[in-house]
Amino acid sequence: MKNLTLFFVLLSLSLNIQAKYAHLSSPNGDIKVIISDEHSQPSYQIAFNQQAIIAPSQLGMEFKDAAGFNQGFTIENVSRNSVDSSWQLPWGERQKVADKHNEIAVTFTAKRDNTNRYTVRFRAFDDGVGFRYEVPKQQGLLNRVEITNELTQFSLADAEHVTAWWIPARGWNRYEYTYNTTSLAEVDRVHTPFTFKLKSGVHLSIHEAALVDYAAMTLDQRRPGLFKADLTPWSDGILVKTQTDFKTPWRTIQISKDAVGLLNSTLILNLNEPNKLGDVSWVEPGKYVGIWWGMHVGENTWASGSKHGATTSETKRYMDFAAKHGFQGVLVEGWNIGWDGEWFNNGDLFDFDDSFSDFDIAAVTEYGKKKGVDLIGHHETSGNVTNYRLQMSDAYALYQKHGINQIKTGYVADGGNIKRIDEAGIIRKEWHDGQFMVAEYLHSVTEAAKHKISINTHEPIKATGLRRTYPNWIAREGARGQEFNAWGSPPNPPEHTAILPYTRLLAGPMDFTPGIFDMGFNGLGENTNRPQTTLAKQLALYVVLYSPIQMAADLPRNYEAKLDAFKFITDVPTDWQESKAIAGEVGDYVVFARQERDGNDWYLGALTDEASRTIQVTLDFLTLGKKYQAQIYRDGDKAEWKNNPYEMIIEKKIVTAEDTLSFKLATSGGVAIRFKALD
Repeated sequence: MKNLTLFFVLLSLSLNIQAKYAHLSSPNGDIKVIISDEHSQPSYQIAFNQQAIIAPSQLGMEFKDAAGFNQGFTIENVSRNSVDSSWQLPWGERQKVADKHNEIAVTFTAKRDNTNRYTVRFRAFDDGVGFRYEVPKQQGLLNRVEITNELTQFSLADAEHVTAWWIPARGWNRYEYTYNTTSLAEVDRVHTPFTFKLKSGVHLSIHEAALVDYAAMTLDQRRPGLFKADLTPWSDGILVKTQTDFKTPWRTIQISKDAVGLLNSTLILNLNEPNKLGDVSWVEPGKYVGIWWGMHVGENTWASGSKHGATTSETKRYMDFAAKHGFQGVLVEGWNIGWDGEWFNNGDLFDFDDSFSDFDIAAVTEYGKKKGVDLIGHHETSGNVTNYRLQMSDAYALYQKHGINQIKTGYVADGGNIKRIDEAGIIRKEWHDGQFMVAEYLHSVTEAAKHKISINTHEPIKATGLRRTYPNWIAREGARGQEFNAWGSPPNPPEHTAILPYTRLLAGPMDFTPGIFDMGFNGLGENTNRPQTTLAKQLALYVVLYSPIQMAADLPRNYEAKLDAFKFITDVPTDWQESKAIAGEVGDYVVFARQERDGNDWYLGALTDEASRTIQVTLDFLTLGKKYQAQIYRDGDKAEWKNNPYEMIIEKKIVTAEDTLSFKLATSGGVAIRFKALD
């Protein structure tokens, strides 16, 4: 049913005459939400531009040892609110975020003495809808609450001819999978953000915001087009353990008439609470290099020995390189006790304040201070979070003592194999995205904040916008990153970075670690482990894949060999005044323009999948009347990713906002541009 009027007429013919309805519209009127208690079963539905997109979908939840919020509930009360304001990000894709939405809080009640009341709060923005459950203290739910089922549904009004981009949920490799591009019928259980395109061209992405003290939501397709919230359980099968009063995370549906609109959405951030840390001027975006890629390509080891990478001398060498080229930090992995032996399966080995004998943390940090380069710490837990928590405070204090203000944490372990020790001393295994780990990840962030340290989480819980509330949660991984191009078998395909902006990156920044210049460390061609991109595409990643901390991931010698191309990496900022997605289609290509924070220069990045294509870029994002020098890094005429990835043309042009540029992108190619404002 495409016509909204017809949809509502047909709907009204089938409705229980006693049912009540509550209506909500987005500020521009394009999105409409109806909340109903038809047949005493709370539900909601959504239309966009007079097209039904979410058909009536169930609301509610069930509990252990208490009656559930399911049948028998009707609308008792409705309250409304509207907001039209803005707020500022201390760092991010843009400085100023507009928050304009309409809100409705619908309270449902049942005619019984126990567990008889809850509220669902909906907010409608021009870029989508968020809703959450709010459960007060009441008879039957006076203190401890154990949720066994969340009944939330997302039922597509038309499930035919839908294209979906997804990764499997509840898998051993967490979120680190290549994306499937399939019909909706091939989707089973998926992680969010879950992005899909309707037959009409409308794009939707289902996710969640403000995931705190709750299990992560995956989606389970129960019938064609009907997805149900499938929360990740504790080891004992309970989904969520909490107490009243409680609020769930926001369930979010980003909505756009095209793919590009999803990229410009601020819905997830707007549904999070404001900064709780106060002054966060000590959180510093920037670029870094690191003793990292060498381990992945086999030149160094994390373990001690003749090839040990994290030595005092090697770190000083990297700091020299960083200082020479203007990088703020050097990441060092493998410096502490625990990397010898079977560390991957034994997190008990790690000691977070005791280094190998060939790494002197005091000498390294003092050397860095003289060079103006920070040491970036690294803590790998191998999934033993109890071992990490017991050492965390002392480890952060050690880093603070030595002036280290950023840590990359790691939680390498199979998806359901996080090790915790309960109150009785019994070892339990939990999921990375269960409620227990949601709390552990946040604990590391809040504990780090006490020491003015920022956290970059790898093998993380998915991003849900908490960087607004805790700005020292500066980045995270949470997808298949660059390291898979060293040993992934197969490596990331050309379309991977043309899908990530429309899926994973809708949730927030990703530490993808771009910038590999040596594509042939395992040989060129199609069937080797290597980045399946051109050199120009590696540069474009710095603009397309947003992170406030960007790594120049390759070895220093590979940059020294291509200093002309390396200049773009040294120039490009990581903190932005404004960001605009200009063009793109999911999995095909993407074009982003970003303006430097507190400056006049703009940067543009565009990349494509395995198909070569020509793009037209209108420069109307530039300031009208001002001239810019466009410093262009583009694929050469004969460039292609398999056997000729390095051919790149670097050129300069004078342009204005009235100009249009045309570029031919090679197979898995790209273009990167700095628009330098001229006086």
